Amino acid sequence: MIQAIGLTSDPRKELPPAVDDVSFEARAGRVTALLGASGAGKTTALRLMLELQRGRGITYFRGRPLHRIAHPSREVGVLLGDLPGHPSRTVRGHLRMLCAAAGVPARRADEVLEVVGLVSLREERLGTLSRGMDRRLGLACALLADPHTLVLDDPAGGLSARESRWLYGMLHAHATQGGTVLLTTADPKQAARTADRVVTLQRGRLIADQEAADFARTRLRPRVAVRTPHASRLAALLTKEARTAHRSVEVVRESGNRLSVYGSTCADVGEIAFRHGILVHQLADEIGDMGPGTEAGPRTPEPRTYEVQQKPAAPLAATGGRRRKATPPPVPDPGLTGTDDPAAEREAPQASGREPAAAAAAQEACAEVLQASAEVPQARAGGPRPADAPTGGSRATAAGSRSSSSSVVALPDLPPPISVRPAPSPLRPLRYELRRAVGVGTSFATGAAVLVVSALTAVLLARVGHTPQHRLMAAWPQQLPLPPAALGAGLLGAIAFGDEFRHPALAADRGTVPRRLGLLAAKLLVASATALVLAVLTVGCDTEVLYLVYGRELAEVPAEWLSLSASWIGLMVGCAWAGVLAAGLFRSTTAGLAAVVSVPVVVVPLVQKAMDGPSVRTAAGFPLRLREVLLSQWPFGGERYLEAAARVVAQPVGGALTLSLTALLCAYVLTTLRSRVR
Repeated sequence: MIQAIGLTSDPRKELPPAVDDVSFEARAGRVTALLGASGAGKTTALRLMLELQRGRGITYFRGRPLHRIAHPSREVGVLLGDLPGHPSRTVRGHLRMLCAAAGVPARRADEVLEVVGLVSLREERLGTLSRGMDRRLGLACALLADPHTLVLDDPAGGLSARESRWLYGMLHAHATQGGTVLLTTADPKQAARTADRVVTLQRGRLIADQEAADFARTRLRPRVAVRTPHASRLAALLTKEARTAHRSVEVVRESGNRLSVYGSTCADVGEIAFRHGILVHQLADEIGDMGPGTEAGPRTPEPRTYEVQQKPAAPLAATGGRRRKATPPPVPDPGLTGTDDPAAEREAPQASGREPAAAAAAQEACAEVLQASAEVPQARAGGPRPADAPTGGSRATAAGSRSSSSSVVALPDLPPPISVRPAPSPLRPLRYELRRAVGVGTSFATGAAVLVVSALTAVLLARVGHTPQHRLMAAWPQQLPLPPAALGAGLLGAIAFGDEFRHPALAADRGTVPRRLGLLAAKLLVASATALVLAVLTVGCDTEVLYLVYGRELAEVPAEWLSLSASWIGLMVGCAWAGVLAAGLFRSTTAGLAAVVSVPVVVVPLVQKAMDGPSVRTAAGFPLRLREVLLSQWPFGGERYLEAAARVVAQPVGGALTLSLTALLCAYVLTTLRSRVR
């Protein structure tokens, strides 16, 4: 279950806080709706509960705050806003990437795809999905780690009626198996139909916490829906009769030939229409909009079709009140199968004589049945609750009574502050990074473009002449600060972190990517392998193209191929690392590529000035002097490799790149440590 106690957001300059002392409970085995108009504080309350926004208060998920849960994704499934993800990634590839981040087997992706009905679309790109399919994929991501609790912000926003019925059916199936579901909505009728309990917010304060049947009886206004070709005449007669009888009756003219009559009954309206000979095509009791005392604002007209909206019975699972560890069974989807659920689409009778009191009694009886079926023991309770965890009974009730008053009362004991917690790193960072890198074609397209540009540049340089052979094979003109291959390696490294911030699939609820050393190490390792492959392919393609165009003379291997190879590989790997570190530090692909370009443009001149003098000549004997100090022989000619590495560092570009990498790495580590301290 969820216990939210004293949720209060930080004040916004001179404005009151968006959420002020909100306390409520969402019990296991039930669907709880957080209801409120736009700006009521629903999303802010969820962000405070998930520790995504600073404020005060505390939220317990089965007796533990979120920051004390080892793997939050296995306890709480979150869906806030649209699903972030690279548009070119496939549905199945996106879920398999998240499986590595959550530490669950890759086959789990196929299981949740079958549950949400996306098996036939598993190879579709995320950018081609409709709104309904996107919502299905978001629910699949939330269910990926089999969480006990689902927290969803307006999950049915923008969906059709069929898609909404399917979605709420899935949520009821999850709750029936012992899970906890908390969702937000702005539609009071939808909340009354689909939730077991409705928590109402208004201007950031809690004004009601009721069972769905009580909410429908006390917070929604019953009305009589009338459809007649003489709507204007009947409206005038109803108003005149109410004025004569001194009754409070409100008649609202809807679109077309429809009327909504508040404060009357089907019998009264039908009798008036019969006495005056008015033809009536529809006469039915319905639940209208919220009554007086709620958010002030213009009334929006009702839909063109009217149905008797009743809360459908939640599906019962033969689990003995215990939620299974397996994935919830799939709910029949009329949107995909083409058949409608008769229980979900009960058409309103054309002439219903049922009184509002009877409708309210029927809804109350239905709610009692649902409540009796939803009282399941908390079988998945994760251990004893801490001693400081409040029970949520008296304190939540007191907080609710305080927040319902019109005047703001200062709390004697403020709740503990809520600090923004960083998202956890992937449990399998290397597997996650590999699936992230190969899941889209950006890396392959960038590599192919680099090879083509490098080959063309090598051919042009050979035609012009005056270019050393080692620079010719690397396609590195004297006028350019870096060769195309090095720029490509830096761009691939920058994309490795830049795409994380542009499409934050790893931490979708936080909208950012955690700075973790394990994730950084995985990205550096994959970037190194990519740069090494790109370096070998570039030299090989350039050499082959030069041989085909100009013959064997320009394709001969240089005498100092060992040191040149070490310099070339070091340059490529260094540029890739610089792109990764800079993009992770500044949260942008552009910043990562700019850091790579700034090394030869800005840092190299500074290093050249610093290295003018005897320092370059003294570095030549570094391996021999090091061997004399260690008094040991280097196996397998290790001094040659060490000397090659020393020469790379001694070069202006190598020294500047080493200095830049050291500065970026230190800045990244300091930023990571600072975020952990906070």
